[in-house]
Amino acid sequence: MLIDPGYVAAGALTGFMVGLTGVGGGALMTPVLLLFFGIAPTTAIATDLWFAAITKVVAARIHQRHGRVDWQVVKRLWTGSLPVAGLTVLLVARSDRNLHADWLAQAVGLVVMVTAVGLLLAPWLASVARGRRLGHPQEFKAMQPTFTVLAGALLGLCVALTSVGAGTLGTVMLLYLYPLRMTPHKLVATDIVHAIPLAVIAGLGYLLAGMTDGRMLVSLLAGSLPAVVMGSLLAGRLNGRPIQLLLGVVLLATGLKTVL
Repeated sequence: MLIDPGYVAAGALTGFMVGLTGVGGGALMTPVLLLFFGIAPTTAIATDLWFAAITKVVAARIHQRHGRVDWQVVKRLWTGSLPVAGLTVLLVARSDRNLHADWLAQAVGLVVMVTAVGLLLAPWLASVARGRRLGHPQEFKAMQPTFTVLAGALLGLCVALTSVGAGTLGTVMLLYLYPLRMTPHKLVATDIVHAIPLAVIAGLGYLLAGMTDGRMLVSLLAGSLPAVVMGSLLAGRLNGRPIQLLLGVVLLATGLKTVL
């Protein structure tokens, strides 16, 4: 059967989360593929990158229509993330595939745990950053461009290696770097738009290496595309923070399970 109901359900859940909160494209989907479907790490990461890219294109169109994207911040992130992702995935594609698989699942679990903690602590981090922004406004604004590029570089490395981080880590980093500028809805939209070319560049290396599962991708997208539209339309009306807290707890448990 071309369409697998299990993958469709996983895609729908993840797509809804992406549209509503900007989180879940990698942090949720990759562990689900590893733990619940038993997919090989390289295949899970390769397929998830394309799943995230295509799903987020749909979400981005809706968010952009409502003027929620901060393009200056997006460009700063791209300056760091895209070159690092391209170089990293090139090295991964040329490495020994079996050796890569030995530690890859552990890397996914570790990054998922870090992103989960960041998601749970996001309001506290934003409060700390807001205090620094108001207490030392000139110094804080002066360091924003450089630190945003560096944040993008770290995201590029994480996404290229594990497919995880563009949504969750990106959200936390932007909250810290732009505590006054990033409203919740602008944060979601900016993070989603940044992730699209990042996932494409990272996904190209895996695709050329023959690691992407096309049939699985079709099933995942069959669930995610309608769901991401629904989540994106609700993003302007609902408070996504309770869902982020629940997602953070789930991701922390999932990351622990992946590592152990």
